[in-house]
Amino acid sequence: MSNNTPRVRFAPSPTGYLHVGGLRTALYNYLFAKRNGGKFILRIEDTDRNRFVEGAVENLIDTINWVGLDYDEGPNKGGDFEPYFQSERLDIYKKYADQLIEQGDAYRCFCTPERLKALREEQQKAKLPQAKYDKHCLLLSKEEIEQNLAEGKPHVVRLNVRSGDSVIIDDIVRGRVEFTRDVIDDQVLIKTDGFPTYHMANVVDDHLMGITHVIRGEEWLSSTPKHILLYNAFGWELPKFAHLPLLLNADRSKLSKRQGDVAVEDYRAKGYLKEALLNFVALLGWSAGDNEEYFTLDDMIEKFSLERVHKAGAIFDIDKLNWLNAEHLRKKDKSEILKMLREELAKSKYKDLELSDEYLLQIIEAMLERVSFVKEYIENSPYFFERPTTYDEVVVKKRWKDDSVELLQKYVEKLSALDNPTKEDFEAALKQVAEEAECGAGRIIHPVRLATSGVGIGPGVYDL
Repeated sequence: MSNNTPRVRFAPSPTGYLHVGGLRTALYNYLFAKRNGGKFILRIEDTDRNRFVEGAVENLIDTINWVGLDYDEGPNKGGDFEPYFQSERLDIYKKYADQLIEQGDAYRCFCTPERLKALREEQQKAKLPQAKYDKHCLLLSKEEIEQNLAEGKPHVVRLNVRSGDSVIIDDIVRGRVEFTRDVIDDQVLIKTDGFPTYHMANVVDDHLMGITHVIRGEEWLSSTPKHILLYNAFGWELPKFAHLPLLLNADRSKLSKRQGDVAVEDYRAKGYLKEALLNFVALLGWSAGDNEEYFTLDDMIEKFSLERVHKAGAIFDIDKLNWLNAEHLRKKDKSEILKMLREELAKSKYKDLELSDEYLLQIIEAMLERVSFVKEYIENSPYFFERPTTYDEVVVKKRWKDDSVELLQKYVEKLSALDNPTKEDFEAALKQVAEEAECGAGRIIHPVRLATSGVGIGPGVYDL
């Protein structure tokens, strides 16, 4: 492996569904790797056993595979740095935690939950700007520590944040960010159950796996000083950091399930195309530098750069997602749409209808500019699959005239005389009836549409 080969990772926690923010993080890592000839690694950060959800790992991998973000190393693929599940790397973290303790950069803390709660309440009462651990256990003697260990007292391992210069982050997205040490807590690195916290595990694994760029959400920016202190304590080279902007609702509140779907699987179930979803999340914080908004995955690989990721929060605009879905659908090969339409029909009440490819392709062509989702071929135009049983009363009142039945009968007679009539034949026959009746074509077109579809709008009447 070349020293200048970029290596990035997407490291989700299996605590449920894949959030659209997680998809964006995965996509940006993938695009950066592919754009720069690097490697994209999938690592499962499953050390929080209280939040672990059965089946979530399989769901995450299935979702990543569905959108087409093919990872180079990770679960089910292997690689030079196995295992890629943090729960299988506990001995590694213990080894490095012991090293930190030996160096004086970490210490064992035996404080009970009751003492920690009382400490927090005391600090809140004193209106301290931030609740922090008071280093009580740092003062324990070697004998006291050994006695506590011999008695099997539960304990954690904490980072020892010493006084000193501010911690500086040179972030690719946010620029220079400075944290004074008095705001950095003595973070728990190893929990009472022996599992590492995110902070310990991700630093150790990023180093051991050769990660060169850490690309993640802005919510991790405030934790980065702790990570830098860990890198420094181990004497390891820092990766480059890039913290992505927050995703926001239309009212600029943080994107949450309370205001709409946030799980990728929800959008998949609703019929959104993976190409459209990737295109959409790519634009949540990045632009190519022009006004273009439609991108294929290959387009994004060609144009992506972290320097064009902006700091400001990105608004999740569902209307734009719907527009992109329609755009990607229209640009698909008709044979691919046909396959998807048959899949939708198989799930519908029309599953037993025998419909030829030729007929369905005609529907696809007629409705292409009128749908945003494949399922809308069925939902928006049921008249292609069954005769209407109800008619729009407003349209009936407006468009159905005293002579409509007579005009329709004449039109049907004209069509009955034709052998395999084409769209052009339908149009010519209608114009002929209109000329003979000395009326405008619209006087026939509207009743034809109403009779065949039950509604007043839709594709061209000659497509019905």
